[in-house]
Amino acid sequence: MTLYALFSACLHIPYSQVGRSANYAVKRENDALYIFFQGSSGKNDWKNNLDFPVKPYKRMGKTVWFAHRGFLRTWKEIEPFLADEISDKSVRKIVIAGYSHGGALAMLCHEYVWYHRPDLRTTTESYGFGSPRVFWGIPTAKLKARWTKFTVVRNLNDIVTHLPPALLGFKHTGTLLEIGTRGKYSFVEAHLSENILKELWLYENRN
Repeated sequence: MTLYALFSACLHIPYSQVGRSANYAVKRENDALYIFFQGSSGKNDWKNNLDFPVKPYKRMGKTVWFAHRGFLRTWKEIEPFLADEISDKSVRKIVIAGYSHGGALAMLCHEYVWYHRPDLRTTTESYGFGSPRVFWGIPTAKLKARWTKFTVVRNLNDIVTHLPPALLGFKHTGTLLEIGTRGKYSFVEAHLSENILKELWLYENRN
């Protein structure tokens, strides 16, 4: 599936809501599991966007990292509803995608799969379209390995992909794929789904 097709599916698939503002969807195709997270859809989402870093797990041993508390809180609402789907041994490939606020959840879901399904580390790929930053601190090489196959797709000038500010210690994980042309859109326009779709189509058909 192309990035254009994956993002289009992320925008149009019917979502289920749990908690106050946690929206997810799953789709099974043979032995492949697709997991989607909806973009910001209410005040609670934007309240979650402005929060502080915390440990994602109570017992972390020597491998300690910190995640944005608001996004982590929302992920924890969804996690129980995805646990059985992810642990299903008939699943041999997982693709995760999220837009905006949902991109942050895709990053946390990717790490959950990496931890709970080590057999799928080479066949799991994840994408955060217009995703904000989630990881806080300085990632070690061991931690970076968890998000090797996670990609943040940034339409140049997209303000959301620069939040929370790096000056506060937040960072993107995985690979940063930049599309579009700097200055073509305003900071807000670059984040609009229709403009990300347009630039994805141009990116994938540039040759």
